[in-house]
Amino acid sequence: MVFNRKKKVVPFRSAGELDAMAAAGAIVGRALVAVRAAAKPGVSTLELDEVAEQVIRDAGAVPSFKGYHGFPGSICSSVNDRVVHGIPSAKEILTEGDLVSIDCGAILDGWHGDSAWTFGVGNIIEADALLSEATKLSMEAGIAAMLPDNRLTDVSHAIELGTRAAEREHGRAYGIVDGYGGHAIGREMHMDPFLPNEGAPGKGPRLVVGSVLAIEPMLTLGTTETKTLDDEWTVVTTDGTRAAHWEHSVAVTEDGPRILTLRPE
Repeated sequence: MVFNRKKKVVPFRSAGELDAMAAAGAIVGRALVAVRAAAKPGVSTLELDEVAEQVIRDAGAVPSFKGYHGFPGSICSSVNDRVVHGIPSAKEILTEGDLVSIDCGAILDGWHGDSAWTFGVGNIIEADALLSEATKLSMEAGIAAMLPDNRLTDVSHAIELGTRAAEREHGRAYGIVDGYGGHAIGREMHMDPFLPNEGAPGKGPRLVVGSVLAIEPMLTLGTTETKTLDDEWTVVTTDGTRAAHWEHSVAVTEDGPRILTLRPE
């Protein structure tokens, strides 16, 4: 006997629900742009957090990070060797040449937006600039794989190939942070399935029109290994090398991938 069982798919949304997610994502995009504009030498990461929260609340949304499993900030501010989940602090003052990764989320009408990017404070060294560019290129490679009937790890494999292509272009190796990756997103911020940032293609649930994933590669200038600090949040590289983190929430559509967390120019 043959059972006509529906194949497992990545969670999907209607066209109207994608528009609602894009509205939440646009607020995140505006918050990130405001944070970058404020990120100058002498400014604390807590001040950046306040900028993001103000933008989010002024738009009628709620910061999705604040209070999430007890996290105290509206952004994750991860500077230099911090990979992800850095806690904003009045004691952490930005200086010229810092490499800053900001992760931000907002909830609007019950829908989540989640996005991250890495940028320099003032003038940064070439290696750091290339690291951020490589991470962005890896994310864009993953976005391009958000197509109907692809499998989850087709996106993972595309991200990995994007990293390897950047390595060839830049003439150096990058570490793909082990154990961290993207996720499905919708009325919750973190949903199954987990999206690895590397691996063999052709595995996992199928992408369909309306499927949404937060695609977020994290690369380092050295190790793939990390440790969590005593605050139980901040993840740092074990060798002290710098890290970068880029993320967009992306939907599969009949017309190609749709970025739901667009930033204003």
